[in-house]
Amino acid sequence: MEVLMPDPQIYVERTLAIIKPDIIDKEEEIEDVILRSGFHILQKRKLQLSPEQCSNFYAEQFGKMFFPNLTAYMSSGPIVAMVLARNCAVSYWKELLGPSNSLRARITHPHSLRALYGTDELRNGLHGSVSISSAEKEIRFIFPEAILEPLPTGQRARDYLNLYVKPTLLAGLTALCREKPADPM
Repeated sequence: MEVLMPDPQIYVERTLAIIKPDIIDKEEEIEDVILRSGFHILQKRKLQLSPEQCSNFYAEQFGKMFFPNLTAYMSSGPIVAMVLARNCAVSYWKELLGPSNSLRARITHPHSLRALYGTDELRNGLHGSVSISSAEKEIRFIFPEAILEPLPTGQRARDYLNLYVKPTLLAGLTALCREKPADPM
């Protein structure tokens, strides 16, 4: 009888998650939900942004009616920023967050994080990147020391693993099996 094992998953997509100032006391609870949802937390940082930094971070929202309130809110206290990774990280994180308006989220997505932790459209508790390109930009903003090389995805990632990683692991594990320590402990 042959035992079939599923192919290992390759988690190469990353997204930025931010716990906003008004729910920072729920950090552990939210991290637990993140981890149980299949995400890996690659980096985590607690910081407080100045109004100028918030203006730069949310530059795409400049000119909108809520922009001054958004920058004031986001700079009102510390935040927790995390780089999350998993397969399709951006879309899964957006799904877990729910709609940006917490009041609407309570009706349409009652189990989403924004429905559970947000209070209104502005104070929705959490931030998530809207696309892979915005995730890369936002991660560079919050984690300037992060190395964000273009990572292969899909078939390119599988080809890379098959060509470079698996042969190296196989050779290393074979060599390890040939060595029989006298006292393994």
